[in-house]
Amino acid sequence: MSSTPDVVLNCNADLGEGPIWDPDSQTLYWVNILANELHIFDPASGKDRHIDCGQMVGTVVGRKSGGLMVAMTNGFASVNLETEEIRHIVDPENNPEARFNDGKCDPAGRFWAGSLPLSENVPEGSLYSLETDLSVKKRLSQITIANGIVWTSDHKTMYYIDTPTMKVDAYDYDIETGDLSNHRVAVTVPEEFGWPDGMAIDVEDKIWVGHWGGWQITRFDPLTGETLQVIKLPVAQVTACAFGGPDLNRLYITTAKTGLDAAALEKQPHAGNLFVIDVDVSGVPSDKFAG
Repeated sequence: MSSTPDVVLNCNADLGEGPIWDPDSQTLYWVNILANELHIFDPASGKDRHIDCGQMVGTVVGRKSGGLMVAMTNGFASVNLETEEIRHIVDPENNPEARFNDGKCDPAGRFWAGSLPLSENVPEGSLYSLETDLSVKKRLSQITIANGIVWTSDHKTMYYIDTPTMKVDAYDYDIETGDLSNHRVAVTVPEEFGWPDGMAIDVEDKIWVGHWGGWQITRFDPLTGETLQVIKLPVAQVTACAFGGPDLNRLYITTAKTGLDAAALEKQPHAGNLFVIDVDVSGVPSDKFAG
């Protein structure tokens, strides 16, 4: 087992994000936000297909009825993988100074995604859930940079990251209604780790967090806040991770090159590439949108 991640796709994405594994097709979905691209990577063939979404796309999830769902600049939309048609569903904000960012589906099949102000420096974003009847509910507000979100195996806790807080928050979660309560801090991220970004969860209910500006992925115990494992990368802007492979024990990691000057890029030639590393614990299958 390699102790350091390997480049699995030399893509030099401006802002690679939102990796999620589809166990049915054995492919990895991910997005290049600033290039308006949705990507479908097949590790078996090494081929990486991309679909131009026409606007910034913050996250992608599977859909039980077929195709994909995305959260883009102007809200939620569906993607037909055969025709590449993108069909807008709803924009709960209608705000030209904001866009949608990270998100995932919960165990009940709701699609959760958060918005952020384009300035990324004021708490004017919100966290929404697209319900299975295609209605939208605002779940949290006063968010600055909406990022990682996961649920525990007993479906009773949701973990969530608003990046500038340098924390992973926990909420009691009601799977029947999607309601959140009992907000508390699960992990306070050490400053030297870098900003917490995207997040995945494993079968032991431990969380794996990518760190923007931190050169690493960290495995935390959210019940104690303890750091369990650190995976170092040769690039600074580590955005997110997802468990994939037949046994869900391959950790795919997205990164970014945006904002790096020529000197930084010379030192980080792999910035923006997709990485992979085998780990000694499996992740959980990603939930799909049930609407």
